[in-house]
Amino acid sequence: MNDDASQRGETRSTEPADSRRRQFETLVQAHSAELFRHAYWLCGQDALAQDLVQETFLRAWRSLDALRDAGAAKAWLATILRREHARLYERKPMPSTDIDELELHDEAPGPDGRGENAALRAAIARLDAKYREPLVLQVLGGFSCAEIAQQLGISESAVMTQVFRARQKLKDLLDGDGREATHGLR
Repeated sequence: MNDDASQRGETRSTEPADSRRRQFETLVQAHSAELFRHAYWLCGQDALAQDLVQETFLRAWRSLDALRDAGAAKAWLATILRREHARLYERKPMPSTDIDELELHDEAPGPDGRGENAALRAAIARLDAKYREPLVLQVLGGFSCAEIAQQLGISESAVMTQVFRARQKLKDLLDGDGREATHGLR
């Protein structure tokens, strides 16, 4: 009889762990592709974006109990990702190169550097972070204005204004008029 009780006790103690693991696996499956796209836009490097997503999920696993509302998981993970990206710059100094030692070569763009996608990426990269981040969160992340406002710590109206201005600047940059679209902003 004691064996039966201990077996039931073991089953009860593993149920929460299994539930936690299933919850985490669901999060990973549902959000890993979106997190990778967001990470890639933040850092611009495939391998670094993958590392950021891994670190994000590691931190998410460690504090999974803090996630009270499963509906807020996407915003929660995106916040962790943004903080992980910021930690990169806290931990190590940015590499610098003496410009006298540089050899400049005229390199033709690779396959990623051609076409409309490359022009769009380049134009988005030229936007100030103030405008780029809300735009990327909305367009690539699929976040609502309320979610973006919460993540960035600004009002919803500020998010809408910044996204509107980012789109205006992008349009001007992509129209090819050669001037930077500032609209009196900076």
